[in-house]
Amino acid sequence: MHFTRPRDLVVAAVAGFAVVYLLFLLAYGDLPRLPLFAGVTFAVLAVAEGILAFSIRARIKSGRVSGAVGIARSVALAKASSLAGAFLGAGWLAAFGYVFPRRDELIAAVFDSRAAVVGVVSSALLVAAGLWLEHCCRTPPEKPGQQTG
Repeated sequence: MHFTRPRDLVVAAVAGFAVVYLLFLLAYGDLPRLPLFAGVTFAVLAVAEGILAFSIRARIKSGRVSGAVGIARSVALAKASSLAGAFLGAGWLAAFGYVFPRRDELIAAVFDSRAAVVGVVSSALLVAAGLWLEHCCRTPPEKPGQQTG
């Protein structure tokens, strides 16, 4: 597995934007109102991953890494989180882009705009936390003269 590349995030974001914008374009009138705090789940995950990142970083710096499997799982979690955050963040952005111009004519668009802002911010936090966790899981470069085990 390789670390997340910017192009991976861009592809996920473009796909998320296209899917959600097309969905809103075709079926916005039939969709239920977006829950205001639907995106907050990503903010909670971002906080948890941030805490995990600082814990792993401290363990790696102090040399107290007990198992590579846990670090590998954290890298997989980080990669999945950053990609999901990019996909759904762009989806929330597409929803905002669709409903914001219509807020004067549709009452539901006002509430959906607020929900979309919460979703975009929470998704951006998840992408940042996922990338930070992935960065913290990297093995530090060996110092000259250090013995390998």
